[in-house]
Amino acid sequence: MASTMKYIAFDNDNPGRTLHLADCAVPTITPNQVLVKVSAFGVNRADLLQRAGHYPPPPGESDILGLEVCGTITRLGEDVGSWDLDERVCAIIAGGGYAEYVVIEASHLMRVPMNLSDAEGAGLAEVYLTAFQALNTIAGLNAGQRALIHAGASGVGLAAIQLCRLWGVETAVTASSAEKLAVCQSQGASVLINYKKQDFVTEIKHCWPHGVNAVLDMVAGDYVNRNLNVMAMDGVMVYLAMMGGRFANNLDMAKLLGKRISIIGSTLRNRSIAYKAELVAAFTKACLPAFTSGELSVVIDSEYSIADINACHDAMQRNATKGKLVVSWS
Repeated sequence: MASTMKYIAFDNDNPGRTLHLADCAVPTITPNQVLVKVSAFGVNRADLLQRAGHYPPPPGESDILGLEVCGTITRLGEDVGSWDLDERVCAIIAGGGYAEYVVIEASHLMRVPMNLSDAEGAGLAEVYLTAFQALNTIAGLNAGQRALIHAGASGVGLAAIQLCRLWGVETAVTASSAEKLAVCQSQGASVLINYKKQDFVTEIKHCWPHGVNAVLDMVAGDYVNRNLNVMAMDGVMVYLAMMGGRFANNLDMAKLLGKRISIIGSTLRNRSIAYKAELVAAFTKACLPAFTSGELSVVIDSEYSIADINACHDAMQRNATKGKLVVSWS
């Protein structure tokens, strides 16, 4: 195997600079890691934030963009016993995905179901593990309950809708267009709200007077108080991002206390190796077989070649996507 590899670079001193191919050394592995030859990688909004200088990788992690990949194992650490060379795998990573090779903790790997393409494998890990963590590990949703999912047509949103459908949880979603809401409906959402034309508080109260048991929110800002208005007793609001602003002015503590609401912020990238390993193991056992059966799927908006990486980032920046954006090396 060659000692150097291609990766997608950008200038740290000029975050707006065009993404371009560059060369670097193939990374080395520790005894508990594997080296994966990347066939495709998923693109996430976090990549745009890192490129703009707002979301640096955790200490000690690769500065290369990319939080999820699909590929084949080409090298095994000496203490890795449960994986073989040439196995097709997908995984979350803390950085380094926009490259021909990436180092991954063996405990973070998932076998790609045989019926999924490399592109689908590349778009699976980040969104599904994020949604599973938020709705299962944190919110503890059960069959018969209800959830409100903001940004329903995003990769995480569509994964969350499908997980709720699998678990027997009803979902309401917000999105910016009829086209996006149609995709949400096709994945199992039952209450569809165009936030540009409708007030989600009014719509939820009309459809579900007793409120929702969980909210999955990437918006924050004034959505925090508005979410409180539609919560059921002992509900959980999980925050993954703050696209609507970092401050929630005039937080209504009376509603929060009266309904015993939990507000929890969560990120996955800077979690410990052990935490991610436990999350991957739980998801693999509970949900990965559902991709083989067809009960779960990876919704891909578009697949790009490596030469079109800038067009891919532009598409995500325009917020016009319905599902995952994936880039393939071949």
